[in-house]
Amino acid sequence: MPDTDTTQPDDSEPETVVDRLRSHVSENRGGMFYDLVFALVWVTSVSLLYNGLFTGAPQWVLYMFMLAGIPAYYGFFLSLSMAKEQA
Repeated sequence: MPDTDTTQPDDSEPETVVDRLRSHVSENRGGMFYDLVFALVWVTSVSLLYNGLFTGAPQWVLYMFMLAGIPAYYGFFLSLSMAKEQA
């Protein structure tokens, strides 16, 4: 009976986890950077608001502000892509 296992990696497929991670980062470098910058700005601004303006607010207010970052992220990048299409 011939061996029909075709799971051998070819040259175009990375073999190790480090190679796969390196190729993923090189393909998505710009997007990952924009995501990181958005997250840092959002968390910093929410922390400043919560610790500065809303000092007497309960802890769940901070969590709601942080959760609001999810629709804010998608809304920001959706509006950015729509603005790029119109320009």
